Amino acid sequence: MISAQDSELLTRVGPGAALGELMRQYWIPACLSSELESDGAPVRIMLLGEKLIAFRDSEGRVGLMDHRCPHRCASLFFGRNEEGGIRCAYHGWKFGADGQCLDMPNVPPDYEFSPRVKVTAYPTKEMGGLVWTYMGKREKAPPPPAIEVLSLPLEDLQIRCHMRECNWLQSLEGDIDTSHFGFLHVGTVDADDVDEDNMHRWGLLDRAPMYKVKDTDWGTMYAAYRPADAGQLYYRFAHFMFPCFAMPPDGNIEDMIQTTLNVPMDDEHTMVYNLAWKRRTPSMRKLKDGSPIPGASVNLNYMPRTDDWFGRWRLVARKDNDYQINREMQQNDVSYTGIEGVGVQDQAMVESMGPIVDRTLEHLAPSDRMISATRRRIIAAARAFQSDGSLPATVENPEVTRRARGGSIIADERIDWLDVYAQGLGNAKSPANFLSSAAE
Repeated sequence: MISAQDSELLTRVGPGAALGELMRQYWIPACLSSELESDGAPVRIMLLGEKLIAFRDSEGRVGLMDHRCPHRCASLFFGRNEEGGIRCAYHGWKFGADGQCLDMPNVPPDYEFSPRVKVTAYPTKEMGGLVWTYMGKREKAPPPPAIEVLSLPLEDLQIRCHMRECNWLQSLEGDIDTSHFGFLHVGTVDADDVDEDNMHRWGLLDRAPMYKVKDTDWGTMYAAYRPADAGQLYYRFAHFMFPCFAMPPDGNIEDMIQTTLNVPMDDEHTMVYNLAWKRRTPSMRKLKDGSPIPGASVNLNYMPRTDDWFGRWRLVARKDNDYQINREMQQNDVSYTGIEGVGVQDQAMVESMGPIVDRTLEHLAPSDRMISATRRRIIAAARAFQSDGSLPATVENPEVTRRARGGSIIADERIDWLDVYAQGLGNAKSPANFLSSAAE
């Protein structure tokens, strides 16, 4: 059972919090690149408990900064994005994308002191259709992330985004909890309903897998395994990667280039970005007659966008309407949950725990070994950074994450699970292979 102190450490991400300061050592996503137009309206961004605005200036540069003007603290959200900077609507002070004050039009020229005024602003990079930022204090930012999915060209990348009204770790733990798949998503599907050539049907024949778990340079990893054909095992591999990323096992390891980013907006809100190669092979979406598995769609429907701090990428199916649950479908075993959509089903579960779950009430089982290991890894890393400034390997060497990929494989039961994983990676296609094969 986790202590209240450890649960608190895992939860708090604001400035000064041990975990929040650790997360600030990494580049993290702030928003989609498509959300910002040159000289367009600024966008409110809540990130790691800080209220920021994002805008794209006339030259295409992205500014991400404290929303308060350093003159009198009026919000720059109401500012004018024009001619290479954001101009405060209160007194006309103008700031560049780097936060530097460029103009003080209400101050007489002899008293103007713009070179000495700067908004707290964070450096940005655009990768994988996202605007990334570094919010740490070091003068030179660490290398940008090197997650495999970011090496794909935008045209080959599928990007999904939605907000969750719960703590980031609740959201992430759903991505590394494999045994829920056989219940929450496909609980009414029998193995006989799925094509015999689909290796993922083994997960329906045995919904209580065994586990192997270990720490890695990038975080933690697990293999959930079950019997397959005689002498073989069916494996599902997945990973947690610092600071808040996961690689779920939803498909064949051969082509499963996919990462989910559970980015804390504050302690009680999370923005989830899912980046995936468009041509990957998902694990289980259709029955053997070709019809879709009831409830297992992946499409997301959004509410109208608003300009408040939590008004972006909200789902139509939400806690206020019980995620549009259909009790008739549930009771008649058409859908295990009666909730439409894999992502919505996940969201219903993690949000139903409350904005911040009380982990002291949990009774963890063997199926939660990956969750326990990941919590210990995060706690140890946050405490180490707080104690002596030591950091996980991925801060300075993000390239190690290229050795991580989620997905499934069938292998001889006599082979060690880590050798099975290495074998899977050895047979896996790289993004370069994908592009060359697609061109042929």
